[in-house]
Amino acid sequence: MSYFTLKNGEKLYYEDMGSGKRTIVMLHGWTTSHEVFDPVKEEISKYARCIIYDHRGHGKSKEANSEEVTLDTLASDLYEIIKGLDLEDITLLGWSMGAAVVMNYTLLYGCEELRDIILCDMTPKQINDEKWKLGLYQGKYTIEDMERDAGKEFFDLYYQFVTGAVPRLAKIPQILLNIPLKAELSKCDEEVLKSLSRSMKQRDLRKCVGNISVPVTYFYPMPGSLFSPELAGWYEEHVNTPFHAVQFEDCSHMMIEDQPEKFTEEVIKVLQK
Repeated sequence: MSYFTLKNGEKLYYEDMGSGKRTIVMLHGWTTSHEVFDPVKEEISKYARCIIYDHRGHGKSKEANSEEVTLDTLASDLYEIIKGLDLEDITLLGWSMGAAVVMNYTLLYGCEELRDIILCDMTPKQINDEKWKLGLYQGKYTIEDMERDAGKEFFDLYYQFVTGAVPRLAKIPQILLNIPLKAELSKCDEEVLKSLSRSMKQRDLRKCVGNISVPVTYFYPMPGSLFSPELAGWYEEHVNTPFHAVQFEDCSHMMIEDQPEKFTEEVIKVLQK
């Protein structure tokens, strides 16, 4: 079990697998942990050095919670890990919130150490409005919804998020889901989750997409769940480097769990370019 010590003294759990100069850093999503990559990490690590870590307040980094955590914080953590572990020739793979961290990282630190980027089912702007319909909940989440959510119980918001990410779970009576969902939520620090949720909803990363200077691959599910499949077309239009979109048929936001073999295959294709 390895921990990376940040400049503020807090520690992030990480796994370092595989070998070679080529490196892939895989960043998990909101309320999950490094474990989301368990179905794919062994095979992927045969093709590159593979770094997977838990964000602050998540999983085995749950106790890294002494300050307010935002997307800027997580981008800074990623920068520290890249420098501290002396990583090079890097593919950054971000799934869900992890993709927002990747986009924000490129905004703050550029792409100098990167070879390419894989973004997995994430919008650059969560809040929808009259001109933007590619945000959270397939274009239906607005600033008014965010203001109403501020007065709701956090677990109710988490339940809404989970059933949005995996629509098949909405068919199960909530009373049957409460215990396993609360068990998953207990692995994270609630205040960190709240802070990151606010941070993601307040950010607009659309402008940074056009400034990315390395190739970009976008993985997305069909027919979509949290986000619209039409995001693939938006990225293709706004990314100014070589771009490739990969569609995962009959898949939810949990593409790594739903289709681990295809996910692994597509990541390896990027690594072999």
